[in-house]
Amino acid sequence: MTVAEILEQAKTLSAQERKELAKMLIDSLDVPISSSGEPPEHWGRALNRLLDELGPIDLIYPEIEDPVEWVQHIRQEQHQRRLGDWGEDA
Repeated sequence: MTVAEILEQAKTLSAQERKELAKMLIDSLDVPISSSGEPPEHWGRALNRLLDELGPIDLIYPEIEDPVEWVQHIRQEQHQRRLGDWGEDA
């Protein structure tokens, strides 16, 4: 059976039955379709585009290469800023 033959048979359906058929066909698609009729942009491309729009990010303490050491340094700095020096030896 060809698509043209199927369409001819679909013309014999009532308006409500055609709506149901159209909904069933759309629901059976694997790829979600946006209102523009094109598949949505891949999340990775959207993320890359967003990062390009934001521009470069200024890093704090770029000289610290070890991530664990960097996090410890930031936490110690935040602790000092929040609580101040209460006579504790660091």
